[in-house]
Amino acid sequence: MTDSDLPAHETPLKDPGIDFSMVLASAVHDMKNSLGMLLNSLDELRHDNENTLGGSNQFNMLQYEAERMHNDLVQLLGIYRLGENNLSAHIEEHFVPDFLSEHMARHTPLLEGLGIECTIDADNINGFFDADLLTGVLNNTINNAIRYTKSKIRLTAREQDGYLVIGVEDDGKGYPASMQLSGTLTFKSLDFNSGSTSLGLFFASSVAKLHSEGTSTGSIKLHNGGEFGGGVFEIWLP
Repeated sequence: MTDSDLPAHETPLKDPGIDFSMVLASAVHDMKNSLGMLLNSLDELRHDNENTLGGSNQFNMLQYEAERMHNDLVQLLGIYRLGENNLSAHIEEHFVPDFLSEHMARHTPLLEGLGIECTIDADNINGFFDADLLTGVLNNTINNAIRYTKSKIRLTAREQDGYLVIGVEDDGKGYPASMQLSGTLTFKSLDFNSGSTSLGLFFASSVAKLHSEGTSTGSIKLHNGGEFGGGVFEIWLP
C-alpha cells in the first residue's frame, strides 16, 4: 500500500519547513526556565521550613535532582548554540575569591542539608572570563562532586604558568583511569552507546576553548589527588 492508497484521514503529514533542532532548543529553553523557578521555590520552601526540611533526605534528593536536570538543560542549550556557531565568551575581569564565594552560596543550603562540608581555598587574584559560562561549568562539576563525595568538597583557585586554574575537589573514590584527561574534548570523541556521554565534560571543554589569549587556549584536566585524595576537576583559563 502506498501513501496515495490511504484514506484521507490517514495520509501522513509532512512539513519539510520544520526545523526540529530549533523546536527542541525552544522546548529545552522553556524547561530550563521552569526548573529555575522550581529551584527558587525549593530554596524558599527550605528557608521557611528549615527545622523540618533541612535534614529531609527526600527533600534534599528532590533539590539535587532538580539542580542536576537544570544543569543538563543549560549544557544542552550551550552545545546547541555551539553547533550553530552562536556561542561566544563575553570576557570581563572578576575578583576570583568573591566569584567563588557568591557561586558557592547558592549551593550551601543543599550541601548543609546533605551534611557535606565545603571550603574555598582561592588566592587573592583577578581573572578574565565569562562568568555565566563558567557558572554553568562549576554548577555541573559541583553537582557531580555532590554525587560522588563522601563528605567534603573544596573549591580552589590559583595562577600557574600564565593560567587561572579553578578546581573542584572531593573526597570520593576519584576518577577512573578511562576518564582522566588533560586537554580538550571533541564531540566525535563522545560515546553515545556506553550510557555515559560525558556531555558535561564536553561543555566544560568547549567553554574553556572559548577563552584564549594570543596562542594560549583554555582546557580542562581531570585527575585524582588534591587535598582529599579524591577526584580533581580543573579548568585552565589563559
